[in-house]
Amino acid sequence: MAQVTDHGGGVRSIEVPIPDNPLGHTLVYVVDTDRGPVLIDTGWDDPASWNLLAEGLIGCGTSVTEVHGVVITHHHPDHHGLSAKVREASGAWIAMHAADTAVVRRMRENRPELWFAFMAEKLRAAGAPDEHVAPLRTTTRRRALPGLSPALPDREIVPGDLLDLAGRRLRAIWTPGHTPGHVCLHLEEDHPARLPGHGRLFSGDHLLPEITPHIGLYEDPDDATVTDPLGDYLDSLERVGRLAPAEVLPAHQYAFTDAPARVRELLVHHEERLTGLLALLAVPLTPWQLAERMEWNRPWADIPYGSRTIAVSEAEAHLRRLVKLGRAEAVTGSDPVTYRAV
Repeated sequence: MAQVTDHGGGVRSIEVPIPDNPLGHTLVYVVDTDRGPVLIDTGWDDPASWNLLAEGLIGCGTSVTEVHGVVITHHHPDHHGLSAKVREASGAWIAMHAADTAVVRRMRENRPELWFAFMAEKLRAAGAPDEHVAPLRTTTRRRALPGLSPALPDREIVPGDLLDLAGRRLRAIWTPGHTPGHVCLHLEEDHPARLPGHGRLFSGDHLLPEITPHIGLYEDPDDATVTDPLGDYLDSLERVGRLAPAEVLPAHQYAFTDAPARVRELLVHHEERLTGLLALLAVPLTPWQLAERMEWNRPWADIPYGSRTIAVSEAEAHLRRLVKLGRAEAVTGSDPVTYRAV
């Protein structure tokens, strides 16, 4: 049975399950507008998830065929996965920030083997052992990537602009870090329970009550730009903290208040983590070696293959931040590249 929560003021949420994932579900928000319901995110592309989304919409007093539009906080498959099916069923428009739309377009246009080859080289350069890199060069590269052909959005979310939601004031706030085009959405209306603060914030994965979102590298094989996703994330956090919404409606877990306090916790967490990494970098380490030594939610030996790749990406994002701050440097001539504290 679909779990539906009424948040008041014409906003409801539906728990859409994520298969085989400890997060459990994505909270898909249904916002009433004068032209019909608009969804914020859609959930994972899975038959059971689709059925519960459709059932949840009926529980909200509407149906998937009546959906007017879909606003995507970011391109990850637990948020954007069902967008194509919603559009096919209803004719709804789909809106996304241009930076994440570029990622979606790349995923649709590139052959899987090109992406696997790029990932194999990135991991080799990060010091991954041969047994981790080898599958990307052999049988795995022949398989289609999950979510390789997600729906291409037909509207652009422009930071700072009000979205075209009749009868509502929903403003886009660009919050890069978790993805390059992640957006939060500020509902600039009085809180239905009159809580103090400035409206409500649909925070996607940017600001969660208990979880620290993954911050890794998002790179284009054809673009040599050196990005700083962790720096982008920390800057975005501070902007959201200054906004001081009355309530945060995240994409996972549960709604919460006191966004500035949660922002402070996350800023302290990342500063402590950077400081801890500097201690590890007293001796030169590759990104892979650093990831092996970092603290995760389970021992490194118990982390599955795909999650190790994600962990190395997060280690590299932290290294990029330390290098940009002048607190670490790459060791000249090292291959695979190693880093040390300055």
